Amino acid sequence: MATQQARRQTVVVTGASAGVGRAVACAFARHGWNVGLIARGEAGLRGVAAAVEAAGGRALAFSADVADAEQMAQAADAVAEAFGGIDVWVNNAMVTVYAPVQETAAAEFARVTDVTYLGSVHGTLAALRHMVPRDRGTIVQIGSALAYRSIPIQAAYCAAKAATRGFTDSLRSELLHDRSRVRLTMVHLPAVNTPQFDWARSVLPRRPEPVAPVYQPEAIARHVFQAARTAPRELWVGAPTWKAILGNMLVPGWIDGYLARTGYQGEPTTVAAERSRPDNLYEPVDTDPGAHGRFGAQAAGRVAAIDPRWLKLGLAALLGTVAGATLFAAEAQGRADRRLDRPR
Repeated sequence: MATQQARRQTVVVTGASAGVGRAVACAFARHGWNVGLIARGEAGLRGVAAAVEAAGGRALAFSADVADAEQMAQAADAVAEAFGGIDVWVNNAMVTVYAPVQETAAAEFARVTDVTYLGSVHGTLAALRHMVPRDRGTIVQIGSALAYRSIPIQAAYCAAKAATRGFTDSLRSELLHDRSRVRLTMVHLPAVNTPQFDWARSVLPRRPEPVAPVYQPEAIARHVFQAARTAPRELWVGAPTWKAILGNMLVPGWIDGYLARTGYQGEPTTVAAERSRPDNLYEPVDTDPGAHGRFGAQAAGRVAAIDPRWLKLGLAALLGTVAGATLFAAEAQGRADRRLDRPR
């Protein structure tokens, strides 16, 4: 049975029970992959396992916390044993806290770090144990525009995503040093219509919402699947991501001021927050909401993505053209001035 299953490629997705993770799991399933599913909530895991099977994949689900390195290692071992190896690992699990820094407890910072940053580290280590000996495989880190440009009232999440980017860059250099054929890619996302806005911890007086424009999880999942196949160094999904990253590179101080003026109004809705709403910071909200949140009416079903290598080459060419034109104009002006200075 294991030999027959090994003919298919195998992916492991963390945070697989809802949102982007669920859409990614189903995207691989539609291409006939075996799919290892890792999440904490039993109801969501049952739902995504059924969705993967219905889409044409083969599912193996694990109720596990990515903050626990041993649980990640055990899940990886079980997937590799069942399916004959691991070809792709997608680190997607996350938690967040909507609160200003001074209203976020130290324990809350620690928990967001444990899941959103160290969860990616633990998943990566678990994947490497199986990929390095085979000298092949691809690890996909689900990042965010916020890995480059932090925003107010999500300091813990922004810091965790930035840390994941730093960790990934270090590991990439080490794999190159070792001449390993294991590949790394990081996919940075814009705002997505997922259930996280209904179960993330929040101290805000109004319900949190994504900053428009918003995209459906399936639109994101298509790019994650392609990134797993082609492994660009990074993939920036959506114009908001491009603008946030490039803007922060060019005018970070101006963006600081802009976010100080608008950042508090950009995320909460006008609807008052529910009192005593359960959140998933420490324990799962054990429901099966599917991939989508409550913003479907405003979420786009398609989104463009770009490998920033080409964007940077385009910008370099543009800057070179501008510099060349400026130099040509300056030389022409200099020649004209010299003619005027000649004695008559």
